[in-house]
Amino acid sequence: MSSLLAIAALVLVTAITPGPNNLVVMRKASRAGLIDALPSVLGVVCGSVALLAVVAAGAGFAFTAWPPLRLLIGIGGAGYLVWLGLGLMCASRGHGHEPKLPSGTWGLFGFQFLNPKAWVMVLTVVASSRPGGPFDAFTRLAPLFIVIPAACLLLWASLGAALSSQLARPAARLWSDRLLGVLLIVSAPLMFV
Repeated sequence: MSSLLAIAALVLVTAITPGPNNLVVMRKASRAGLIDALPSVLGVVCGSVALLAVVAAGAGFAFTAWPPLRLLIGIGGAGYLVWLGLGLMCASRGHGHEPKLPSGTWGLFGFQFLNPKAWVMVLTVVASSRPGGPFDAFTRLAPLFIVIPAACLLLWASLGAALSSQLARPAARLWSDRLLGVLLIVSAPLMFV
C-alpha cells in the first residue's frame, strides 16, 4: 500500500507541475471556457492511460535493456520544456511565433506518445510498481492515471477560465506568457527526479 501511495505522489507531482499538457488545457480554458477545455482534458487522460497500457505490456523493457534510453528521454523532455518556455517568453515580446502546441481530443491523445514528460512519468511509475504481470500493473495503476491527472488538469483549466477576462488584455497576456514560460523552464529539471 505504501508503494501505491508513493506512486500516487509521483503521479501527482508530475501532473500538477507545469508542462505542455497543463499549458494547453489552461490556454484553451482561458480562451474558450472551462467546458470547451474538457475535450483536451479527456485527450490527455485517455492518452496517458493508453501509454501506460503500452509500457505495462512490454515497451518498458526497451528502457531496461538499454538504460541510456531513459536518460535520453529525460534530456529530450527537459529540452522540450525549455524550448516551449523560451518560445512563450520570446513570443510574448514579439520576437517570434508562439510554439505550436497540440490541440483537440485526438491531438492530445496522440501527443502523449510524443511527450517526454509523459514517458518519464509512466516509465518511472511502472518500474516502481510491485512485480506482477502487465495486466496486474495496468489495473493497479490505471485508476491513478485517470483520477490524479484529471483533477490536476481541471485545476489548471479552472485557473485559465478564472483568469480569462484578465488574460484578454494584451499586457496581462504578455505577463501570463512570460510567467508560464519561466515555470516551464524551472520545471525542466524535474525530468531527472
